[in-house]
Amino acid sequence: MEEFKPQFKYEKLQIWQKAMDFGEEIFRLSATFPKEEQYNLTSQARRAADSIALNIAEGAISQSNPEFKKFVGYAVRFLAEVLTCLEKAKRREYLSQDRFRQLYADAFHLMNMMQSFKSKIN
Repeated sequence: MEEFKPQFKYEKLQIWQKAMDFGEEIFRLSATFPKEEQYNLTSQARRAADSIALNIAEGAISQSNPEFKKFVGYAVRFLAEVLTCLEKAKRREYLSQDRFRQLYADAFHLMNMMQSFKSKIN
């Protein structure tokens, strides 16, 4: 069987790959939240985390650099939304302080990557 090779421009971007990994991590974490959070914090965290990679991909397929920059900006905003969900989860004792710190560090790194990338788009 032939190895699959990415064809779309966004699939080769490190920020997209990191955003995909981060989104899956948030998905797994949110699966441990209490059932009563299913339609609230769980859903919100998952949608925001998925929106990070989705916005990077949408911006990358646009033929306009200002449009791409705008979508990367949206991705940064969704990352801030995920961090707020994580803070709420920590305060509600759905995750440990150590796990929160690890995810916070991952998010901070991803945000810096996105901001740096955004500043290089002409």
